[in-house]
Amino acid sequence: MNNQQQLANLIGLAQRAGKVISGEELVVKAIQHQEATLIFLANDAGDNLTKKITDKSKYYQIEVSTVFNTLELSMAVGKPRKVVTIVDAGFSKKMRTLMA
Repeated sequence: MNNQQQLANLIGLAQRAGKVISGEELVVKAIQHQEATLIFLANDAGDNLTKKITDKSKYYQIEVSTVFNTLELSMAVGKPRKVVTIVDAGFSKKMRTLMA
């Protein structure tokens, strides 16, 4: 199992643990309220969404990962999504080690 698959599994686990916020508006809110610890943005998301999430996360200094496309990200969380954020430091830390 490669790191990307492990990462997808971990996102699924975080989702089941209630540590994932998904969907554009909710993710933006989580960034603004500084709950977001790591953001996954689909690498095939539209320009508007990409710009909005990138700008917000740069301002609040939150890492954005684009290792997944929409399909992979949606499969990881079990619903169609282009952007999700992890709201748990423990999960984020483990995910960063897999991405490194």
